Amino acid sequence: MSKKIGDVILDLQNISLRFGGVKALTDISFNVRQHEIRAIIGPNGAGKSSMLNVINGVYHPQEGKIFWHGNERKRMEPHMAAQQNIARTFQNIALFKGMSVLDNIMTGRITKMKANFVEHALWFGRARKEELEHRKKVEEVIDFLEIQHIRKTPVGRLPYGLQKRVELGRALAAEPSMLLLDEPMAGMNVEEKQDMCRFILDVNDQFGTTIVLIEHDMGVVMDISDRVVVLDYGKKIGDGVPDEVKNNEDVIKAYLGAGH
Repeated sequence: MSKKIGDVILDLQNISLRFGGVKALTDISFNVRQHEIRAIIGPNGAGKSSMLNVINGVYHPQEGKIFWHGNERKRMEPHMAAQQNIARTFQNIALFKGMSVLDNIMTGRITKMKANFVEHALWFGRARKEELEHRKKVEEVIDFLEIQHIRKTPVGRLPYGLQKRVELGRALAAEPSMLLLDEPMAGMNVEEKQDMCRFILDVNDQFGTTIVLIEHDMGVVMDISDRVVVLDYGKKIGDGVPDEVKNNEDVIKAYLGAGH
């Protein structure tokens, strides 16, 4: 049974981003539909991470418009993205290495916490009830990602592939409606990549989470994506379903190399 892709929830129109005189993104337009896996690909330096940073408010484009669920988004900061249920993982793992897996994933619940600092410090009233609810959600994420056996292990002692899985867990703990994944499989071996692919597909399928991902592994992208947008030198050179993109002459030249 094929999954149901919904309406456009994120629409980027004519986005241009400069750093001083350097153009990172030039006049890029594409959209993301509810419940799809949308890949952004391109060679190194194509502007992929810059685009992800525009989506979650780290960078503010000089030109263009961004619409989120039909409403134009004005200047936005990363904490506002979290409030809008957009979560993110990073190319370079950004975990607390001395903390356990459980505690790292728990930090993903911060935006959901309502009790104040004093209540948390004294662990009474709302804070107590809240902590139990958050722990229940975190345990569900741990079960889902099959990492029960390392839940008490300090993250710094884990192999790279498991650290990436913990980072995915922290993002999932926020219960995002949209998940931004910045090279989730970078540096992984074949087996770790297969596991990560399975988890991404399951997140999309079981939780209904919309996923936007940057990934270098073309095989992975073509296998799991519903639509692919291709950047090169900060410009869009292709956009469509995987088969369309694979057969696009500009993409073949820029990304795959003429030899393909």
